[in-house]
Amino acid sequence: MNYVFPNEVNVAWTVMIVLYPYITGLVAGAFIVSSLYHVFGRAELKPVARFSLASAFVFLLFAPLPLLMHLGRPDRNFNIMVTPNFSSAMAGFGYIYSTYLLLVILEIWFVMRGDFIARAKGKGLAALICRTILLFDLHEDDASRRADHKISRFLAGLGIPLACLLHGYVGFLFGSLKANPWWSTALMFVIFIFSAIVSGISVLIFHYFVVSKINHWKVDEACVRSMGKYLWGFLIVAVSLELLEILSIAYKQTEEWEILHRLIAEKLFIPYVVLQFGTFSLVPFIFLAATALFKLRTRVAHALIWTASLMLLIQVLLMRWNVVIGGQLLSKSMRGFASYLPGVWEKEGLITAAVIFTAPFIILYFFHRLVSLFPNATKAVDTDAAPSTTE
Repeated sequence: MNYVFPNEVNVAWTVMIVLYPYITGLVAGAFIVSSLYHVFGRAELKPVARFSLASAFVFLLFAPLPLLMHLGRPDRNFNIMVTPNFSSAMAGFGYIYSTYLLLVILEIWFVMRGDFIARAKGKGLAALICRTILLFDLHEDDASRRADHKISRFLAGLGIPLACLLHGYVGFLFGSLKANPWWSTALMFVIFIFSAIVSGISVLIFHYFVVSKINHWKVDEACVRSMGKYLWGFLIVAVSLELLEILSIAYKQTEEWEILHRLIAEKLFIPYVVLQFGTFSLVPFIFLAATALFKLRTRVAHALIWTASLMLLIQVLLMRWNVVIGGQLLSKSMRGFASYLPGVWEKEGLITAAVIFTAPFIILYFFHRLVSLFPNATKAVDTDAAPSTTE
C-alpha cells in the first residue's frame, strides 16, 4: 500500500536546496586545488592556482543565495547571526561561512597584491577599484613580497580544514536527521566532502579548457595531467564511500532497509543506479584511468579528461539531487513514496537555478579583466596532434 501523509505530498526542499550544497562543494574543491599549490608546493598546478582561488571566492559569494531564495522571509536571515544560538546547525553555517569568506578574501589580497598594485598605477575605473582594494597603499618591495608569500601560505593552510568544515557541515545537516533513514548515516558528511573535491576539480578542468580554447591559449600538459590524476583518486574515494554506505545498510538488514530497497529499485533506479553510478561514475572512472595509466596522444588525453570532468559535474549534481530530493520521497509512514517534478519559471524553479549557477562565471570574467587569473598563459601553436613530450 502506497500510503503518504497529506503533509508529505509536496516536497518542501526543492531545487534551491539541491543547488546550495552543490555550489558550496565547488567552493571547497576549488580551494583544495589552490592549497595544493600554495601549501604543498605542487608546482605543476601553478597555471590554475590563481583561477582556483578566485573561483572559490566567487562561488562562495553565491553559496547562500539558493538558501535565501528558499526562505519565505529572506530579510530575516541575519537573525541567526545577531541573536546567537550556538546549538543551531543553521547558525553554525553562518559563523563558518563568514569566517571562511574573510579568510579567502585575505588570501586573495596577499596573493594578488602585486598585480593589484601594478593595475592601480594606471588610470580609469579599474585602477581606482584596485587602489580602493589596496586601501590606497601602493608600497611594494622585496620584504613586503616575502611577507605576502608567508601570510598567504599560512592562510591557505588554515583554509583547508575550514573548507572541509564548510562542506562537511552540509553533510552533517542531512546526516543528523535521524528520522530519515536515507540521510541518517555517519558517512554522510565524509561523502559530501569528497564529492565536493571531485566537483571542484572538475569545474576547474572544464573551465580551464574552455577559457584556453576561447583565448587560443596553450593548455599546460603537466597541469591537466596532474589534475586528472587527482580527480581520478578523489573519485575512487567518493564513489567507494557512497557504495559502502548502501552496502552497510543492506548488510545490516534493518527494518529501514525494506523501504530503502524499494526507494532505490522504484523511485531512484534511473537517477541513482543508472545515471549516477552506471553512467556518470563508471565512464569518467574509465576515462581518467586510461589517461593516468596509459601513454595516450595529447589530444586524446585532453578530450578524455575534459569529458570526464563534465560528466563528473553532472554526477555530483545527481548525487545532490538523489540525497536531497530522494530523501524527501520517503513517507514517514514507511509505506509509500511522494513524487516531485521541478518547476521551470517558479521562484525555486530550473530557470532561477540556472541563473544563480551561471552568475559566478560572469563575475569570474570581470575578475579576470581586473587582474589576470592566468598570468602565465601563452598562445597555442597550431600543430598536428602529437604525443606529449612529458609522457
